[in-house]
Amino acid sequence: MSDRSSLAESPGRQGGASAGVSPAAADGFARRSLLRRLMDVVALPSSRGNIQDRAIAGDLLLEILVESDVAARELCARRLQEMSQAPKRLLRFLALDVPHVAQLLLADNKAFDDADLCHIVEHGQSAHRVYVAQRREIGPAVASAIAESGDPLAMKALLENSQSRLSDRSVELMVAASRDAPALPPLLIQREEVRPAHALAMFWWSGPFERQHILLRFSAERTLLIDMCGDIFSYSATDPDPVVRKVLQVIERRQRDRTAIDRSPHDSLEAAIDAAAVIGITPEALMDIAALSGVKASTAERICQDPGGEGLAVLCKATGLKRQYLRALWTALRRPEDGPDFTRVSQAYETIAVAKAQTVLRYWNWSLSAAFSPEAAAGRDDIDADLAELGLEDVVPRAVFGR
Repeated sequence: MSDRSSLAESPGRQGGASAGVSPAAADGFARRSLLRRLMDVVALPSSRGNIQDRAIAGDLLLEILVESDVAARELCARRLQEMSQAPKRLLRFLALDVPHVAQLLLADNKAFDDADLCHIVEHGQSAHRVYVAQRREIGPAVASAIAESGDPLAMKALLENSQSRLSDRSVELMVAASRDAPALPPLLIQREEVRPAHALAMFWWSGPFERQHILLRFSAERTLLIDMCGDIFSYSATDPDPVVRKVLQVIERRQRDRTAIDRSPHDSLEAAIDAAAVIGITPEALMDIAALSGVKASTAERICQDPGGEGLAVLCKATGLKRQYLRALWTALRRPEDGPDFTRVSQAYETIAVAKAQTVLRYWNWSLSAAFSPEAAAGRDDIDADLAELGLEDVVPRAVFGR
């Protein structure tokens, strides 16, 4: 028998490096074996083995995984997929791995608490944030972390998750983000957490269907406010407090400013609109119509510049203008009367009640100079940058209208 044959048949040599197995291969076999044994320990149920042993095994397993390939990390993630008792540090490491590995744990593993999920949202990629947003029963803290990330895909997944609970702060952030993310407004307006301030700010960059939904769902007739504050109107006329006057302008029943007729070249709002239909909307005509309508010139400007046009329907209905004056105002803006846009705006005029249209118009008008409004709180970075140079009367309109 040759020496080669003797070596091959020797039990003491089988599997060793001298039997043709390289040291690297031997080390790889040992690593894989140790990896599996440590996973076995970590995956033991709480009734077997103590928590200290599993914690130490988790630390050692993490040491190996840091130096292992994706296949080994995926194997471990699959093994721990439903293990809610696995060491947290190990789970967080795997949850921040490449997306297909992280998804195994983020999909449904119940070991993660809100702090873990917020950490993953902050330090992960877009895919990780989407997986977190798709989990069951997302709480307000995690929702806020997702909204603060500014990730439109994750916010969309969060809004589509019917089991997520949104904080007010997360809604404000997503309303602000929806200005540049067209997929968000249709989802936001379906959420119970959204309030009139959010929806009426979002109105300006929403599509036609969303605008109709906003006007129907988020407008109110102010009946309760009028009843509860009715006695204040009787003595507010002599009260010099500007805050009281500002708030009561939102609540009171009357929309038109009758005192503006004394300063107007026209004897009524209707006459001002008829004149504008002939010459067009000049800056002077705009200011006159705004004053007669009881709104700021900046509010009327925003309504007239709005490409959709539904704001015109709100203005006309709130001020008690008949249908013909909606058409006259449309003509004054030199918009085509025979297209689908005017048909859609006319339908909005027919749909909304006078009291609700007044609430919407007054809320838009009030928010331009409000000391605080959710629109201002959800302002953009360019607003914050100019805060030092601008007064509040300039900052809030920028927050609401992006101007």
